[in-house]
Order: sequence, then C-alpha cells, then structure tokens
Amino acid sequence: MIDVDGVTCRYEDGGADDDTALTAVDDVSLSIPDGEFLVVAGANGSGKTTLVRTFNGLVTPASGTVEVNGTPVEGDLVAARTAVGMVFQDPRDQLVAATVGADVAFGPENLGLAHEEIDRRVAAALDAVNMAGREADRIASLSGGERERVAIAGALAMEPDHLVLDEPFTGLDEPARRSVVDSLRERHRAGTGVIVVTHDLRDVLGLADRVVGLANGRVAVDATPEWAVAELPALDVRVLGGALTDRSPDLGPASDP
Repeated sequence: MIDVDGVTCRYEDGGADDDTALTAVDDVSLSIPDGEFLVVAGANGSGKTTLVRTFNGLVTPASGTVEVNGTPVEGDLVAARTAVGMVFQDPRDQLVAATVGADVAFGPENLGLAHEEIDRRVAAALDAVNMAGREADRIASLSGGERERVAIAGALAMEPDHLVLDEPFTGLDEPARRSVVDSLRERHRAGTGVIVVTHDLRDVLGLADRVVGLANGRVAVDATPEWAVAELPALDVRVLGGALTDRSPDLGPASDP
C-alpha cells in the first residue's frame, strides 16, 4: 500500500525563498492498494512525474507524508525503493551495465543477496519480459523496446510490490509498444501493482483499474477508466475512441468511482 497524505513539492526558480518556488505537486492525497493497475495521467508539467518520485524517495516533499506499507518513505529509503520499483522515461538513465544479465542483477546485488538468489531473480525477471536466455546480450546492441524491457526487468528483479513506469512508450514503434503492454499485463496478472505515468492513454486505458488525472499539480480526476474518459481530454490527455475495448475480462472489472 502506498499512502500519500497532503503532499506538496516545490522547486526553486532562481531564488532561495519560498516566493520564487514553483509548486509541482499541490496538496495531493492518494491511496494506492497492492495489486492495483493505476494510470496517472496529465499534460506535460502537470506534476505526475514529481508525484510518483515521492513514492520511493527520489523526490522529498516540501510538506505532507508518503508511507509505503505503513512506513514513512524518509524513515527507510531502502525498504521504499525495494517495495516501489521505478522505470524512468528514458531507460538509458538507469541501465548501468554492459550486458543484460549484469544490468538486471545490479539491484539485487546491492541488496547483498546470495548468488543463487540473484541468479533466480534475474532469470525470473527476464522471463517476465520475454527476454529469457539473453543475459549475455550487450545493452548497446538492443533496440529501444528491448532496452525498455530490460529496464522493467531490472525493477522486477527487486521483487517490488508496485512497479512505476514513467512514459514507458515514448519513442517506441507499435510492435515494441505491444510487447511492453503484454509485459505489464502479465505482471498485473501475477499480482504486482502497476502504476503508469502518461499523457497518452491509448496503450494502457484498457488495463487500468483506476485513472488519476493531474492538472497544475492537483488531482482533477480520480475514477474508473469508464468515468475518466469524459474528463481527461480537458486535461490535454490523449484518449482514443474504443480505448476500453482491450480490457481483459480475467483482470476483473474496475471498482465504482
């Protein structure tokens, strides 16, 4: 469970006093239960990336609190970053090794796990993103979609309760987008909570249990996809007609707003 209570985040804009600070997230409260597929939508600059980065301490709020599994994030960053796996918009920002296997193993190694456990996690994570047996492949030789899947595998190897992906489809062609969507669908079916940050819902609206729309750092929409689609265009969020037809029946219906 991720609990966000009255979170405000500010960035300084050329000065040290609060009068010059830009408010990126403004008094947001939100609860995200385990296993939920949540879409955080909004236009560029709406505060969505800043908000999700508070979930594991990559951003520290100016006020308010974030708790993961009942523990304040700032009180145990290791626990928060283990429970909340983050995949950045550009996978190059988090791919740190020369080969696929070494990169996926990086996080578990930093936890000090035994070699056998690291190997198990790497194999399971790569299998989850349809890249099993490619441990020896060099990162530099991968396509954009493959790098995205390796970044997801790296987060999955930490065995998080929630997997957060920031604009995961940017720059990907259609086959690569579908491959990433399939990986997210399987993770959700396996019980992992999935949080996708996007301004374009065409790939994930049919998978979502809930949509939270941000505008000017505040929650403007918090509803099931069926209810959210009418409100999201006003937030400059792209919603294609028929986007809900991909909802997989065995994922179960979204809850009522």
